[in-house]
Amino acid sequence: MNVLANLLVALRALRINVLRSALTMLGIIIGVGAVITMVAVGSGAQDRVSAQIRSLGANLIIVFNASSRDGRARLGAGTTYNLTEEDAEALTLIDGVVLTAPTVRGGAQVVNGADNWWTAIQGVTTDFMAARDWELVAGRAITEEDIRAGAKVVVLGETVAKAVFVNSDPVGSMVRIKNVPFDVVGVLAKKGQNSFGQDQDDVALVPLSTARKRVIGANLQTRPTGVAQILVKLQDGADAKVVEEQVTSSLRQRHNIQPGAEDDFNVRNLSEIMEAREASQRVLSYLLAAVASVSLLVGGIGIMNIMLVSVTERTREIGLRMAVGARRRDILLQFLVEAVTLSLIGGIVGIGIGILASALIANLAGWPTLIEPLSLVLAFGFSGAVGVFFGFYPARKAAQLDPIVALRYE
Repeated sequence: MNVLANLLVALRALRINVLRSALTMLGIIIGVGAVITMVAVGSGAQDRVSAQIRSLGANLIIVFNASSRDGRARLGAGTTYNLTEEDAEALTLIDGVVLTAPTVRGGAQVVNGADNWWTAIQGVTTDFMAARDWELVAGRAITEEDIRAGAKVVVLGETVAKAVFVNSDPVGSMVRIKNVPFDVVGVLAKKGQNSFGQDQDDVALVPLSTARKRVIGANLQTRPTGVAQILVKLQDGADAKVVEEQVTSSLRQRHNIQPGAEDDFNVRNLSEIMEAREASQRVLSYLLAAVASVSLLVGGIGIMNIMLVSVTERTREIGLRMAVGARRRDILLQFLVEAVTLSLIGGIVGIGIGILASALIANLAGWPTLIEPLSLVLAFGFSGAVGVFFGFYPARKAAQLDPIVALRYE
């Protein structure tokens, strides 16, 4: 008896008692559906976190000012600009560094007529856009001529542009920042929230020199070329950990920090942050999938129980098949195909329910979900494996029946 004939016999046997077959498949359906849903939720969360971290800029190391001291008083981080533009220039000499972008940061009201919006004002250089992998949707970026001339030009983030230009085109218009007129020369592409929940589009970029003189103002403790942070862009394939160590060593040497003394700056490697977040999300996904897989095992046990009952109910049928020439392997294959068919049908239904549940979670709860084709294939394959594993014992028991005893069974 070939596999196709066994499949037809299996479907006929399952159709005889539809309700019992459906209840038997219920464990597999719930298990597969739960696995698909949990993996989709975990993958969606992992993908969202990765996208948020990547939005900060790929292959990026951020150096910012640490806390400092004024006598015995310990000042907060960033109260003194220990980093300078010269530090940023020196870091470009490190192997694996493509460019550096020093920045200063403050806050101010952006005003356009009756519309206004409080936002972060960031003084940047021409390398800032490349460091952050940030595109423009309109206008132009800040140029080297703008920085040298201390030009009063600004590039608005999407949030700011929509807030102060409700029904008009920002590019070519004028806004006031701290009562200083600025020409809007560009609008940034949308970045969305970062991994800390901050709106990255709520920002206005001005030339670094202009930010110091016109917007943020001078701090008595701030060096003339002091900066709040330095973005360090790495080459593709560069070892971020090695570059981070070289950045730290270079800055300690430039700031004359003695061995054992505390750094006056902090270094953050975004690659390490992303790897840590992805690892934690991956572990969570595995745990959720493991919990959901218990349902598959329960479903497999249900299949084995029903198949044992089926063997008992069809003992005379088995004896009759053997009497007319069916071999033991034919009987084994018949019942094994029946168990696998039961499991695979449950797997297909479970996949459909898992996809539907993932869509409902995404729409109703607002959680990000991501269904990967590989997870569907694995769930289907695992359901088939459950059928083989738990169906083998009942099939073997049926194949080992004595034909004479089976024919006399009442």
